[in-house]
Amino acid sequence: MCPRLETLRWEGESDGHLVLIDQTELPLRFQEHSCSDVESVWEAIRSLRVRGAPAIGIAAAYGVVLGLRESRAKDEAAFFRRLDEVVRVLGSSRPTAVNLFWALRRLSLRAEHLRGAAAPAEIHTALWHEARMIHDEDRAVCRAIGRHGATLLEDGMGVLTHCNAGWLATAEYGTALAAIYAAHEQGKRLHVYADETRPLLQGARLTAWELMQHGVEVTLICDSMAAQVMRENRVQVAITGADRIAANGDTANKIGTYGVAVLAQAHGIPFYVAAPCSTFDLATGQGSEIPIEQRDAREITRGMGRQTAPDGVRVYNPAFDVTPARLIKAIVTERGLISPVSTSTIAPIIAAAAMSPDGPVP
Repeated sequence: MCPRLETLRWEGESDGHLVLIDQTELPLRFQEHSCSDVESVWEAIRSLRVRGAPAIGIAAAYGVVLGLRESRAKDEAAFFRRLDEVVRVLGSSRPTAVNLFWALRRLSLRAEHLRGAAAPAEIHTALWHEARMIHDEDRAVCRAIGRHGATLLEDGMGVLTHCNAGWLATAEYGTALAAIYAAHEQGKRLHVYADETRPLLQGARLTAWELMQHGVEVTLICDSMAAQVMRENRVQVAITGADRIAANGDTANKIGTYGVAVLAQAHGIPFYVAAPCSTFDLATGQGSEIPIEQRDAREITRGMGRQTAPDGVRVYNPAFDVTPARLIKAIVTERGLISPVSTSTIAPIIAAAAMSPDGPVP
């Protein structure tokens, strides 16, 4: 096991700053990036310096703290006007990952609860504690997802994953990769096949690097090779993370995930999704209602800085797709497995998580 990776960390007290691993520099260079104001957090999220739904939510929570620092000495009305502005700015960074909005809403509700009962400076300190709590909770959540997910993996299995859902996408340990890490720690020998995940190559740049750092056997493949790998019986299970899960279980994840799920069904391979309860959006009934982020055409035409398409060509570049619930064997959460995946099986699990007085994990 490699030294503990810290995707994000807060340095100092409530007037400190956020430090994160700049994932745009990996795997060639390990570099950290500091954020001291809300604008720098917005840029880090938008440019994918920090990515992965849970990590985005944590960064956004700290972004609120940074955005309100100069308003601590102002009156209550000015403080809450600034809070609304900061939440709006951060919410505009990326539209699909629901953890972003979950974290912003959680801090807004905390502030509103203290309105009229505490001074702005005290509310600011309380929001800093709330952000730290979100950060700490995610660590526990990821460990619990790992424990539950490891039960799906047997010694000697080949595992296909897409994009990056490990330490780099969360506070630590990951979601989809948490199951792999937990199984690895139990002594199970796994061979992971990591899709490169075009156009930004999160699988190649991040997942392969991360698994190698942790001593997990990994083979990198092009996205278009997944079907052949399945046909050759090299993998017996596929598992990915998620950026938003609708009430019926339809799941938005990195573009290409839907294709992996279709191929898995065609080859009789179970397809699993691993995600915290905070990734469920019960206000969104089905996948067709999930907003899909559209990204810059240059990510395709000038991938990794080199032009690979003719000038003037039209480009369609959705960052995510939606996998229908019918293709998902089970969803792994910190509270256990949801299977079969449907509105009726999801609702009680998420309701129990929301109502639990003892924290996010059982």
